[in-house]
Amino acid sequence: MNHNAKKAGATLATVLTWAGLLAVLTGCTGAESFVNGKPRSVRGGITIVPRDGARDIGADARVEVKVPSGRLESVKVTRIEDARRRDVRGKISQDGLSWAPHGASSRLSLSARYTVDVVALDGAGHRSARHTTFTTAIPEQRFTSSFTPDKPSIVGTGMIVSFRFDREIRNRAAVERAIRITSVPAVAVVGHWFGGGRLDFRPAAYWKSGTKVTVAAALRDVPGAPRVYGTQQKTVTFTVGRSQVSRVDVAEHTMEVRRNGRLMDTVPITAGAPGTTTYNGKMVVTEMHEVTRMDGRTVGFGGEYDIKDVPHALRLTASGTFLHGNYWAGQGVFGSANVSHGCVGLQDVKGGGGDTPAGRFYDQSRIGDVVEVVNSEDKKVAPDNGLGGWNLNWGQWKAGSALH
Repeated sequence: MNHNAKKAGATLATVLTWAGLLAVLTGCTGAESFVNGKPRSVRGGITIVPRDGARDIGADARVEVKVPSGRLESVKVTRIEDARRRDVRGKISQDGLSWAPHGASSRLSLSARYTVDVVALDGAGHRSARHTTFTTAIPEQRFTSSFTPDKPSIVGTGMIVSFRFDREIRNRAAVERAIRITSVPAVAVVGHWFGGGRLDFRPAAYWKSGTKVTVAAALRDVPGAPRVYGTQQKTVTFTVGRSQVSRVDVAEHTMEVRRNGRLMDTVPITAGAPGTTTYNGKMVVTEMHEVTRMDGRTVGFGGEYDIKDVPHALRLTASGTFLHGNYWAGQGVFGSANVSHGCVGLQDVKGGGGDTPAGRFYDQSRIGDVVEVVNSEDKKVAPDNGLGGWNLNWGQWKAGSALH
C-alpha cells in the first residue's frame, strides 16, 4: 500500500469515528446518550401518564410519573394555554418513585397543551431523561354564571351570595364543590340549589358586622352537565357593614328601623291594599335607585299605573316588590291605610326629598340590608324570590345542598 493509500485509509477511519460519536451525541436509535458527562440508562423505565402524544384528555384525568426503581430527580410539567406557559405544581413522593400534582393543579385545564420533562437516576447514579406532550379536550359547550356580590363592596348583614347559570346544571355537586366561600371570622356557609339554574350561599344566621367574605369561583373546566364545562375563574371579597334590620308591620302601618340591634326610628308606611297585598317574610335589598320608573304592565297589573319618577326605590323581590318613596298618595294614608299594589311606601315629595322619611331611610340603607314584613294578609315570600333564602330555617337550607 502506498503512502497516499494509507493516508486515505486514515482519513476514512477518522470520518467513521466522528460519525459514530455524532450518532451517540445526537441520541440515534439504539445508541447510548450522555447527560452532564454521564451515560443515560434506557428511558423505558420512566412511565408517564397520559401517554406521549395523547389527545382529547379529559379534565378529570391525572398526570402521573413513575419509575420502578432508583429515584426521580426532577419533574417539570408545563401547561400551555392561550399562549401562556404555567408550571403545574406537584411533588415527588418520599421514596422517589412517583410524582403527582397537588391542590388545584390536580385538575387539568381543557383546550390546553401539556409538556412533561423528567430526569431519573438509577441505582448506579446514571441519569435517564424523557420528554412527552399531550393535549386536553376542547369542550363542545360551555356554561357561565353571574353572581352577586360580583365586586368588592360593603354590604348589609343579610347578603346572600347568589349564582345564576346560563345552562341547566346537572352535576350540581361538582359545581357547588368548585365554589368556595370563606370568611374572617370563620363561619359555616352552605349552598342551596333552586332548580338547575341557581345556587345561593348563606350562613345559619345573618353575618356579623365586620366580617370579610371571600367568594372563589373556580368553575373553569368543571363539568356542569354531559359535555358542558364551566368558563369562570374569579375571586371577589366583600365586607359586611353595620347591621340594619327593618320590620314592617302592615296591620300597624309602621316600620321599625333597628341598627346594630337598637331601635333608631319608627316610620309611618303604607303597604299593599286588599287584593294587592304585600308579601310577608324576610327580604333583602338587592337594588337601590334614587329614581326609577314603575309600570304595572311589567308585573302583571296591566295599565293600572305607570309612574316614571318613583323616588328612593329599594328592590326587595325579583317579582317587583319595592320599598320606595311615595309623593302621589295623600299624606293621611301614611300610618293609617294600605293603598299600594304590594310595595311598601314611605312619604316623599316629587323628585325625592333628602329630608323626607323616604329620603332619610334611603340614605341610611345599603345593598344587603334586611326588611321583614309581618301581619300582612298575603303569603310568605318564596325563598327564591329575590334573596329570600332567610325564610328557610337552617335545616331546610342545608337540605338544598348537593354536598351530602
